[in-house]
Amino acid sequence: MRRRRGARGWTLIELTIVISLITVLSTLALVGYGNAVTRSREAVLKEDLFRMRDAIDQHYADLGEYPSDLGALVSAGYLRSIPEDPMTRSSDTWVVVPAEPDPAEPFVQGVYDVKSGSEGIALDGTAHADW
Repeated sequence: MRRRRGARGWTLIELTIVISLITVLSTLALVGYGNAVTRSREAVLKEDLFRMRDAIDQHYADLGEYPSDLGALVSAGYLRSIPEDPMTRSSDTWVVVPAEPDPAEPFVQGVYDVKSGSEGIALDGTAHADW
């Protein structure tokens, strides 16, 4: 069959090229979206760690002792609530680093530092648990 003069349409090759380009561009957008979500969760983790460490320091400066657990920061009014770890999506997975025991009271230990309970690796190559 011969094409009529002036008849227009898409050939199969043109359609294949357009669909391939759309697929490549959507794949790139999806990867970029995933990285953006991970970057935002890591930023929230850094901010939560900063706020909890600041609350621990304020508790120590005000009362002269480290809080017994993270819940003590909430009950004393230093935090509204224990934040959710954005990597594990739970507020129960925070890893507390105990303070060195006082020689006068060796059985009383408090929370010296807090770290994420995530076993994941950040976009910069460091472990979330090392922050």
